[in-house]
Amino acid sequence: MVYAPISYCCLCRLCGAGDDLTKDMPGRKSNDRMGRIDAMNLNALDLNLVRVFDALLRERSVTRAGEQIGLSQPAVSAALNRLRHALNDQLFVRHGNEMMPTPRAESLAEPLRMALREIERVFQSTKNFDPAELERTFTLMGADFFSMLLMPTLAARIAGIAPRVSLRFLDSARGDVSRLLQEDEIDAALERPLEVSDWVSSTPLFDSPFVIIAASDNAAIRQAGIANGAPLPIELFCELPHVLRSIDGSMSGSTDEALAKLGRTRRVSLALPHFQAVALAVADGNYLAAVPRQFAVWAARTLPLVIFEPPLPIAVPEIRMYWHARHDDEPPHRWVRNQILEAVGALGFVESATTEIPGA
Repeated sequence: MVYAPISYCCLCRLCGAGDDLTKDMPGRKSNDRMGRIDAMNLNALDLNLVRVFDALLRERSVTRAGEQIGLSQPAVSAALNRLRHALNDQLFVRHGNEMMPTPRAESLAEPLRMALREIERVFQSTKNFDPAELERTFTLMGADFFSMLLMPTLAARIAGIAPRVSLRFLDSARGDVSRLLQEDEIDAALERPLEVSDWVSSTPLFDSPFVIIAASDNAAIRQAGIANGAPLPIELFCELPHVLRSIDGSMSGSTDEALAKLGRTRRVSLALPHFQAVALAVADGNYLAAVPRQFAVWAARTLPLVIFEPPLPIAVPEIRMYWHARHDDEPPHRWVRNQILEAVGALGFVESATTEIPGA
């Protein structure tokens, strides 16, 4: 193993060496203590245990932690017992079906992850990266828009290049993007413009203008004689009930902000957390909904929906991909980000933002 690039404070905090050394040798310089710290770490800690510890922090389950790092449940349990003995702390205690970290374990989480990232970078820099040999799970997060439209294409693309790579997709409601990136709960987030920490990197994916969807047999729209793809009259737009995609339960969005500038309001009768649920509700009722154009075109292929232009300008969000800057130059992470960009391009998301609506 190569230890030089790792800040010794990360690993010595795991075995508790640093506190004793500072106390026993107050007159010594920090670089004079380095040799002893490294020796104590090597004698007290098998770095394979660090991987087990990190997996337990992520998964909160002995079984799932073992699956993540390729160990059996008994092997993970044995490693946990060794860690408990080395650190003189329970580290994880059972609470229902989960293994919950103790305060000591939580205090070690970030230093250990930093250390593991440094170790990975050391070895990655010494060999050529080959996706075909990569064995890793990448976790992405975003709206169900992406789980339906992007993930099948992305998964098939990656399977043909890196058959041992797995993908996991989490819903936007999972939580704060910056926190999840910092804690390595996710590798990347595919989101609208967000206020994120300065250590979060991002790149644009595509613009996502809004269109209005309605059921193909919507009586009010038929009676008004509005052609598919035409702008809806604002009076009708404000009169009919709306469905809103809302992950936090709020009953207003960017469409309401645009209406407010004109001194108008709409009636949001239903808020749902997923775009697919919104489309199903619209197709089966008297509702309207403002949804991304790319999603509307996709949904109208399988549901009895018609698409109209909004009667007023609605701010067009630029969908971006966000990731932690520590992964900027990490070959596997950079590779999977490029796969996402290429999959988005292959799906025509960029072009569909400006093309004509089918059936218009």
